[in-house]
Amino acid sequence: MDNNQRHHNRISAALQVSVNQVASTARLLEEGATVPFISRYRKEVTGSLNEVQVAAIRDQLASLAEVDKRRQTIIASLSARDLLTDQLQAGLDRAQDLATLEDIYLPHKQKRKTRAMVAREKGLEAMAHSIFTGQDTGLTLPAFIDAEKGVTSENEALAGARDIIAEWINEDAAIRARLRRLFGEKSIIHSAVVKKNEEAGSKFRDYFDWQEEARKAPGHRLLAMFRGETEKALRLSVRPDDDLALTILNHHYLPKGKFRAQIPLAVADSYKRLLGPSLEKELRTSLKERADREAIQVFADNLRELLLAPALGQKRVIALDPGFRTGAKLVCLDGQGRLLDFTTVYPTHGGGRQQDAAKKVKELCRRHQIQAIAIGNGTAGRETEQFIHDLDLDSKILVTLVNESGASIYSASEVARREFPDHDITVRGAVSIGRRLQDPLAELVKLDPKSIGVGQYQHDVNQTELKKGLEDVVVSCVNSVGVEVNSASQQLLTYVSGLGPVLAANIIHYRDEHGPFRSRKELLKVPRLGAKAFEQCAGFLRIYGAANPLDDSAVHPERYQTVMKMVADLNCSVRDLIDRQELREKIDLDTYVSATLGLPTLHDILGELAKPGRDPRQEFTTFTFSKNVNTIDDLITEMRLPGIVTNVTRFGAFVDIGVHQDGLVHISQLADRFVKDPAEVVKVGQQVMVRVLEVDQQRKRIALSLRGL
Repeated sequence: MDNNQRHHNRISAALQVSVNQVASTARLLEEGATVPFISRYRKEVTGSLNEVQVAAIRDQLASLAEVDKRRQTIIASLSARDLLTDQLQAGLDRAQDLATLEDIYLPHKQKRKTRAMVAREKGLEAMAHSIFTGQDTGLTLPAFIDAEKGVTSENEALAGARDIIAEWINEDAAIRARLRRLFGEKSIIHSAVVKKNEEAGSKFRDYFDWQEEARKAPGHRLLAMFRGETEKALRLSVRPDDDLALTILNHHYLPKGKFRAQIPLAVADSYKRLLGPSLEKELRTSLKERADREAIQVFADNLRELLLAPALGQKRVIALDPGFRTGAKLVCLDGQGRLLDFTTVYPTHGGGRQQDAAKKVKELCRRHQIQAIAIGNGTAGRETEQFIHDLDLDSKILVTLVNESGASIYSASEVARREFPDHDITVRGAVSIGRRLQDPLAELVKLDPKSIGVGQYQHDVNQTELKKGLEDVVVSCVNSVGVEVNSASQQLLTYVSGLGPVLAANIIHYRDEHGPFRSRKELLKVPRLGAKAFEQCAGFLRIYGAANPLDDSAVHPERYQTVMKMVADLNCSVRDLIDRQELREKIDLDTYVSATLGLPTLHDILGELAKPGRDPRQEFTTFTFSKNVNTIDDLITEMRLPGIVTNVTRFGAFVDIGVHQDGLVHISQLADRFVKDPAEVVKVGQQVMVRVLEVDQQRKRIALSLRGL
């Protein structure tokens, strides 16, 4: 059985899918197909695996490839030093994970000088072997005393022998595997304060004297303790009971021979100096990786909800980036998010300035036929919102606060500078706020996801894995919604299946030079956009108003002929098929099944014909904070307030109730039942009604509850 087959079998068992599904997905990935493309347009090939399953197969294949790469590196090293035996080769070939590979390699790994090496140089290896195997009947210690080699006494000889035995024990793959299981199952994480840094590390007070089972410790607590250790506020230990580990070792290495008393001493030394620290380091790495995965998943889930937040759509918008001292930067945008006008108003200054602001806002609403007003939810946001509400504008104009997290980062970015080279960061920031109302996804993809602020310990986790995980979410969301090729930004197009930065830039350049695309087929004229890239991207790109209605749908061009056959069989047009349900109901999908086209894709085509280019996001709904609550001083215990969930973590959810300080709904307060995962109950962007439990004005902390509501 070759490596690929072994990998496919292993992934099949781990993910509970068939080997054929794994093999088919692996082949598509090798051919350059993307996860969104495979999950949507190759259902017959994969047995209808969803996006999560396809991504999991991709990730496991990559992980196993890393094991194979390390295996080959080890084999090459052993071969170069003439150390590769048939037994070693067989063991390396059988190894399925990095830990087992490293255990096999450990005795032969090139190391810095160890105590055992020094003892061998003193000629003590034969003595150590006799003691370790119990074949020491004829062993005489004086024979190993050699002043020239640095052995001046029997005790020194025995100490050197123990050093060698301790290293052998540490390099025993079987005992390492057994103790590794012990560490994984029985370790306790102990956290204690570093006294001299107690005051500076007060934010870690909960962990000044803390212990729990390591395997059960939630990721957010592990990351908090690891951060406390990094900042030298905490001292950590992650070990099982030493006596339990030593009992296992002493039972495994039963002493024999006349020097049997040396074995327990060597065992204890090996565990204390070599095995224990090594396995603790491994366990810490494993716990950190688990905590990272949890944190990245929390961030990814929150980001998905934020990116798929309801879009207002192509409405003409006034956007305000509020401020007290400097006033509010105001911009007017058309339905496509293009900047029409900008100015600065002072809605919170009172007197003449406030009157001038009112006059300007009303006049701009009339001039640009404004349909909605977006107000950043930062400093002076509530006050500016109240000012707008008091203007008595046309009731049809929607007024809403918009989460402005990360807008300042966009406004100072190279992307914003290229888009608005003649405007300062205040104008760019206000534009971003307005566009977030029109289409959150299209605007937020311009930001580094880490700057959006919906994560948990995001700076502590593996940054490479975080970037990969968040990019997967952005790609998934962009392709799930679809992209209108004639209005999309380069940043948005970059995330479309099969494109990337170069092809996205080429599409923009072609569009600028030749005008709007009139059909999907025209994409093939874009430089470097060949047949493979077209296959991957075409189904996710939309062309509004195209002559062929299918170009504005998620039906892939490779299936147009199937639709045309349906049209011919029904003696109608494509438009008729889209507009008339009774025609679609006449279609017998079984008649269109072929060797490469099955019912899963046919059902997708029929669903798409019913609602071509449908947006999977929910309908936009307005939200208003309580008018009588604007600051933390206005809060009263047991008060009921509307709020919006801004962040979900493993320990609870943060909710914006309009007082410039988010409140925390602890996991125990999320529902009138036990909640294991807050994401089961709430999502980022969800509108909720909360109850105020406690207000700590000094520490700016608000405790909220969803129970009993």
